[in-house]
Amino acid sequence: MPNKLSHSFYSRDTVDAARDILGKFIVYNSPLGKISARIVEVEAYIGTGDPACHASRGKTKRNEIMFGCAGFSYIYLIYGMYNCLNFVTEKEDFPAAILLRAAEPDEGLDIILENNHKKDRSKILAGPGLFCKAFGLTREQNGLNLTKNLLYVESRSNKKVDIMQTTRIGISDGKELLWRFYDKNSKSVSRK
Repeated sequence: MPNKLSHSFYSRDTVDAARDILGKFIVYNSPLGKISARIVEVEAYIGTGDPACHASRGKTKRNEIMFGCAGFSYIYLIYGMYNCLNFVTEKEDFPAAILLRAAEPDEGLDIILENNHKKDRSKILAGPGLFCKAFGLTREQNGLNLTKNLLYVESRSNKKVDIMQTTRIGISDGKELLWRFYDKNSKSVSRK
């Protein structure tokens, strides 16, 4: 039986939570129907001391959700065209989050394909922008409580994930930190 992640899962060390969220399932009860996918790649962004973290320059209207309670969605727009989903972690007033980079489609493939016409199905959710596009997630879903029934993460099995740990990608500062985690055996990872 699926087990929805609680606030306590998110209210802890971001690196530990990022590693542990691999293999879990993200579920969205969208207006078009239920969509789910197995999480296969994430990155951790931690505090004002992390130069790649959106909170590195302090609290703003854009990133204020990161300073709130753990277990909420943080969705932002980059390059004026790509939405990116993050899971807020750690304690209140300490800004940290896990960026969802890639997932494997599970339920609602017809909806995913309607939202994103990418031909290679193994790569349809391979990238934070592609994931949000395929799931239909926008800034409208920013600040959702991830323990409720609209957008959440659940554990469906105890199957072990073969985890690879590397530096984060697509950033210019903080590249040396080994805060990217992915499932070594997944074909849906954005970049090996």
